[in-house]
Amino acid sequence: MFIIKFVLKIVRWTVVLFFASSILAVIAYRFIPVPATPLMFSRSFHQLSAGEQVRWKHSWKSLDEISPHLPVAVMASEDQWFLKHHGFDFDAIQDAIEYNKTHKKQRGGSTISQQTAKNVFLWQGKTMVRKGLETYFTFLIELFWSKQRIMEVYLNSIEMGDGIYGAEAVAMNHFSKHAADLSRAECALIAATLPNPLRFSSKHPSSYMLKRQRKIEHEMKFIPKFPKEGQDYDPNTTSGGIYHQ
Repeated sequence: MFIIKFVLKIVRWTVVLFFASSILAVIAYRFIPVPATPLMFSRSFHQLSAGEQVRWKHSWKSLDEISPHLPVAVMASEDQWFLKHHGFDFDAIQDAIEYNKTHKKQRGGSTISQQTAKNVFLWQGKTMVRKGLETYFTFLIELFWSKQRIMEVYLNSIEMGDGIYGAEAVAMNHFSKHAADLSRAECALIAATLPNPLRFSSKHPSSYMLKRQRKIEHEMKFIPKFPKEGQDYDPNTTSGGIYHQ
């Protein structure tokens, strides 16, 4: 009986500690830059294990120091209703489920918020435990962060090439310029690689990438300009906002 009570006490305090620490981490990252992500460490570990030199290029930039075309491009490519939903696009999830029933190549329905939660707080994989935690952290960042902060963290933490993480790193290494100076076309090309940035390159784009780039540039016409912190947008308009390209 004593052992059972002791184990239950440990479990209870472990749960309390997890929820307290996760909430504190989310609140802290609302204000401070995210220095590294689990994926960055994972990639570095695999590189070392393979006897390779570690490739880790990452430089934090505020949203004001990133081209205004890039948030629009990633919304056009990854999550067109980012400004409207509260972390989850249930229509996209349902579409992905139906698509995956009849196609060998699987399609995801994750929003930018879900991808941010996964990149910053979790490991890679498709287990039910990780997916459940992704849902939990998505709820937390939507609760404690603004849409601007979610986008800022996303653009700074997402993998954009081999050992390249974030907008500034990809801009400097693939276009020899700062993230603030990226053109509309370059932002569309970067967004085109995001489904698989290790396979697709914005530095040496294939014809397929250039085709995706043109499609994203077309979609960007119907995506609202990304509002600044504290700036209002109308979530009831067809495209999700009042500031259009």
